[in-house]
Amino acid sequence: MGTPTSTSSSTPATSERPAVRVEDRDGVRVLTLDRPERRNSLNLPDRRELLAALRDADADPGCRAVVLTGAGEVFSAGGDISSMSPDPAVSRERLDLVNQIAQLLVGTGLPVISAVEGGAYGLGLSLACAGDLVVVGRSSRFSASFARIGLVADTGLSWTLPRRVGPGRARTLLLTARTIGAEEAERIGLVDEVVSDGTALDRALELASRLAGFSAPATAGTKRLMAECGGTLDELLSAEAEIQVDLLAGADFAEGRAAFLERRAAVFAEPRPTP
Repeated sequence: MGTPTSTSSSTPATSERPAVRVEDRDGVRVLTLDRPERRNSLNLPDRRELLAALRDADADPGCRAVVLTGAGEVFSAGGDISSMSPDPAVSRERLDLVNQIAQLLVGTGLPVISAVEGGAYGLGLSLACAGDLVVVGRSSRFSASFARIGLVADTGLSWTLPRRVGPGRARTLLLTARTIGAEEAERIGLVDEVVSDGTALDRALELASRLAGFSAPATAGTKRLMAECGGTLDELLSAEAEIQVDLLAGADFAEGRAAFLERRAAVFAEPRPTP
């Protein structure tokens, strides 16, 4: 993947180290939740940093894929419970930030891969499920743990989880807050690939590199269609036709067609649609 280049989040929330570590690896932006001392649970400033880092990636024409991971032994234990407040104004700000994060993860034209080690709980599970692909270490565990503290799921989990595991299984996981292991998570479709512990990030980077080599407009189109797949068949067919007509007229299809006929690998260079 080349030599990583490290930068800090553009809007650090405090004087301490950034909560989100940012690295660029040959067109792949790696965003690492970096609060291992509290299992990468996210407080209000952390959420601001993650949102800023995602916006930066989405706006960067040199970025062609995103990997979201966590430092230390756990991907994310969820929201920082010690920082939660009964004040409605504070609660609305916290939720507005994670709502925007979910919208970006799902809505960006960039492919997003979640690399999970240790586990993803509550908000952490929401973040992982918002990725297009989820790669996890074999010992990882998962729980939609909101009910254990008297809350409902947020950060879009009630939308992303049924799309991964189906409405029946999603309902069970959300209502029971049951913890499941990686093998069961793969079997029911919650995660896409289980790898040896300690190798989830490496595998995610391999996948990200592969996706980064595909046509950026086509990838963005696929993500749009998948996000809109809750409509009627007629609406989906109309959206497919709209996107496909634009792609057929684009430079990447011309390159892909020429490469196919010439029996060589295609080199796609068309930029992503403007955010």
